[in-house]
Amino acid sequence: MGANTREAQRGVSTKDFKNKFGIALKEADETMFWLEILEATGREVPIDMKNKCEELIRILVSIIKNS
Repeated sequence: MGANTREAQRGVSTKDFKNKFGIALKEADETMFWLEILEATGREVPIDMKNKCEELIRILVSIIKNS
């Protein structure tokens, strides 16, 4: 996620910028998926970790929508 957002800052166009943030959003969503899988298999996932991931997803969505 971090590498994609950093690369987006050097986007050559708005389309490129949004595309790279879109990739970061997909990665964040995949991270949430794995956290949910861990929980579903009985492993403990700190609530703060899930909350931060959800917040990051909301931020990325907002950046993409407002670009």
